[in-house]
Amino acid sequence: MLPLPSNIHEWSFANVPILMTGRPKSVIVGTAGHIDHGKSSLVEALTGMHPDRLEEEKRRGITIDLGFAFLEESGVRFGFVDVPGHERFVSNMLAGAAGVDLVLLVIAADESIKPQTREHFDICRLLGVTRGVVALTKSDLVDADTAGLVRLEVEEYLHGSFLEGAPIVPVSARTQTGLPELKHALLAVAQQAEGKDVARYFRLPLDRAFAIKGFGAVVTGTLISGSVAPGDEVELLPAGQRLRVRGVQSGGQTVERAIAGQRTAVNLAGIEHHALQRGMVLATSGKFRGTRRIDTCLELLRSAPKMKHRSRVHFHSGTCETVAELIFYAQKELAPGQSAFAQLRLQDDVLVLRGDRFIVRQFSPVTTIGGGVVLDPLARRPTLRDTGRVAFLQILEHSDRLEVLAAMTERTVLGLSFEEIVARTGWLENEIRAAAKNLAESGRIKIGSAEPLVLLSGKSFDEVRQKIAARVERFHKENPLLPGISREDLRSNLGRRVRPETFRAALDELLEEKKLEAQGEIVKRAGAAIHLDPEEARAKEQIEKAFATASLAVPSVQEVLSQLPVEARRAQKILQILLRDKILVRVTPELIFHHDALAQLRDRLSVFKKTKGERISVPGFKELTGITRKYAIPLLEYLDRERVTRRAGDERVIL
Repeated sequence: MLPLPSNIHEWSFANVPILMTGRPKSVIVGTAGHIDHGKSSLVEALTGMHPDRLEEEKRRGITIDLGFAFLEESGVRFGFVDVPGHERFVSNMLAGAAGVDLVLLVIAADESIKPQTREHFDICRLLGVTRGVVALTKSDLVDADTAGLVRLEVEEYLHGSFLEGAPIVPVSARTQTGLPELKHALLAVAQQAEGKDVARYFRLPLDRAFAIKGFGAVVTGTLISGSVAPGDEVELLPAGQRLRVRGVQSGGQTVERAIAGQRTAVNLAGIEHHALQRGMVLATSGKFRGTRRIDTCLELLRSAPKMKHRSRVHFHSGTCETVAELIFYAQKELAPGQSAFAQLRLQDDVLVLRGDRFIVRQFSPVTTIGGGVVLDPLARRPTLRDTGRVAFLQILEHSDRLEVLAAMTERTVLGLSFEEIVARTGWLENEIRAAAKNLAESGRIKIGSAEPLVLLSGKSFDEVRQKIAARVERFHKENPLLPGISREDLRSNLGRRVRPETFRAALDELLEEKKLEAQGEIVKRAGAAIHLDPEEARAKEQIEKAFATASLAVPSVQEVLSQLPVEARRAQKILQILLRDKILVRVTPELIFHHDALAQLRDRLSVFKKTKGERISVPGFKELTGITRKYAIPLLEYLDRERVTRRAGDERVIL
């Protein structure tokens, strides 16, 4: 359980105003820097809020866990994530780095660049942060020459990095010197920062969970995509539990909807806060799934040790932390400063998507050694036969949506479903369908099914077509006296490696091309017909004659078939032909009648109704037909089913 914060202003759900639409731009600023370089004091000086929330933090004067504060300035709402600088708490710093738009790199003017400065800066670079501002804190403690020297050291350190040319602002939290200039620099950089996509699926990595009396479970985090509002159903991952949102806050105020890029607190119904913890993710229901195997592009820092195949590391992504095993695809080890494709086998389920960033830290001693980007969050187990894995990962790393979707489709034998595409990429439905339509029209993939959407490579689709055609052909050879195979038998004979949606699409295409024909539920080769040899033709005539001459006092099926010049198996198939063609009609499993005899019976009943009335008893029916009760009762029940008669007590009403 995460501790209940004392600075309740971030998540108090009572007696606060509701913010309406038309919000200012939201930007998340992450602090970075060595311990005791004044990060928390600077945030307090900027915002008027002290981010340290734990009694131990206040007593010791250092940040242990994440702290948060807010500032609204000239149409921009800043959410400051204050992270601990002590090396023992870098894992907490990594949790706070999730969703950061720009970094506030804090360097004390009286100490310059220190070990955690370098580690925090490396982490920001590996996580893809591209903008920031440098604050030279405690500038009131040094003279002008020292301050100038430190500035030169910082500029040299940042040369060639994403902060090269970034504003470097001397400040003092104690004297308030430089704060207006720092706010101006933050505003300028914030205006350049790209906003997070509100239209995408909702994802909120949790960094805190606690309970508030009268409200229940509350979680907080940086909303990295989408939006959330009271009443929404959300899913807690990787557990997969569906929950309802009772209330939402951002910046310490209740809001109608929190959007991507905001610090967000969510009040949840249906769960105790003890079941919630850092590393979990709230997300749009039914879209994502946890994973323990991800394909990545991994980069090692120059300061890192050489990493061997199957090395164990600490894995950090979003707010989650677990242990991972490194599996290199094209090499046995990775040298410092180099990058490679690698699969990470995780000890615990996590939720990540293609494009998400991660950090790896050495297993022991625990120091940051590298990071990278997720390429395939639902990676398959590596096999020796999978020689195209590296080429596939190269496409995932560098190509656009069309190329990625085409490559993903090419590597799926069973077909690529809409649900899997979303779970691997986070793409929206309109994006997926537009890309699929484009690829299908160009002939690069096949749409195996539109609803639900299933995509196949042209090769896979052709293989399904070939399997269907071959199975129909084999059926004709094995069953020359049967008209064709039923659709369901045809589908089931193809096995589990063919989706039902794919089977239907492939069969429809073969029917449209007139390579196959369908009569109701029966599928056959185009132009296929039953050809009887002379012996089978005589047997057919003999069966029909036996039932035709018997009128309504028919012999048993076994009696008729036993007198044929063909073996029992062929005799049964010839009988099925006559039944299918409706020359014979099966009334009960043991009684079969010629269709002419049944037609004549209908005529007799019609005459009876006109001359003697619409009701007929069982004895009367026996007298009319000249048959015994053995045949009369089954025939009357058959006539009831055919709506020729209707039972009324012991009689029948002729309809």
